[in-house]
Amino acid sequence: MQTETFTSAPKKSGFRRFMRIFLFISLLVAGIVIWWNYFYVFGEGVKSGELNYVVKKGNIFKTYEGKLIQSGLRSKAVGTVQSYEFEFSVTNDSIATFLMNNSGKYFDLHYKEYKHPIAWRGYTAFIVDRIVSTKDVER
Repeated sequence: MQTETFTSAPKKSGFRRFMRIFLFISLLVAGIVIWWNYFYVFGEGVKSGELNYVVKKGNIFKTYEGKLIQSGLRSKAVGTVQSYEFEFSVTNDSIATFLMNNSGKYFDLHYKEYKHPIAWRGYTAFIVDRIVSTKDVER
């Protein structure tokens, strides 16, 4: 009497394959969403005005933050008057140092706008990456 032994290859689980594909697609989508919200340059342009201040501040990540006062007036609420202000962050140390040393002058600043700020990049979504021009304020 002859006994036959059947050895079959282990059956691969369809659920495991599904989970691997699902995990891969989930990580890919999460990566794209993070890139889109935090690293994609949403807009860029130039803002002009008198430089109010540039400071280096932060609890964990020290970043350069500044404010540019633009000409013109606006009203947030009825009966109030306020000047246009452009709050920005600077990632380049040499640009930040130049701005700090020339506070009170009129600047044209080129910036990149991101959808959301990142702690180590600055408090704002506007990052000044270059100084287009500068001149003394005429009083």
